[in-house]
Amino acid sequence: MSEAPDTPILLHNPLCSKSRAARALLEEHGVAFRERRYLEDPLSREELEALRRRLGRPVADWIRRGEPAYAEAGLGERSSEADLLAAVAAAPELLERPILILGDRAIVARPPDLILPLIQKRGRT
Repeated sequence: MSEAPDTPILLHNPLCSKSRAARALLEEHGVAFRERRYLEDPLSREELEALRRRLGRPVADWIRRGEPAYAEAGLGERSSEADLLAAVAAAPELLERPILILGDRAIVARPPDLILPLIQKRGRT
C-alpha cells in the first residue's frame, strides 16, 4: 500500500457483490483507483496495522466472524487485537470487504455507497 496518498486503493474480492458494487461506484464517478485483490495479494501484518489506524476502528469491527477460518483460529469475543490481526494476516478471507483506502483514511464500504463521502472530498464527482 505504498501508492501516492491521493490514489485510492480498493481492497477487492471480485466474487463479492458488495465489492463489485463499490468498484462500479468508483468507475461511475470517474475515480482512478488501484484494485488490490487481497485474497491473491494478502496484506502483511504491518499493512493490516496501518489499515487499523486508517479505519480508526478495532479489528473486531472489520473481521468476518462467519468464515470457517475464524473458528479454526480459535477466535472469539475475547480475542486480542494482536490475535485478530495475526489471524487476518494468516487467512485473508477474514478481512471484511470491500475497503477503500484513501491517504490516511479508510472505510469499510458496507453498504458500498459509504465510499461516496470519501471520494466526494477529492472533488471528483
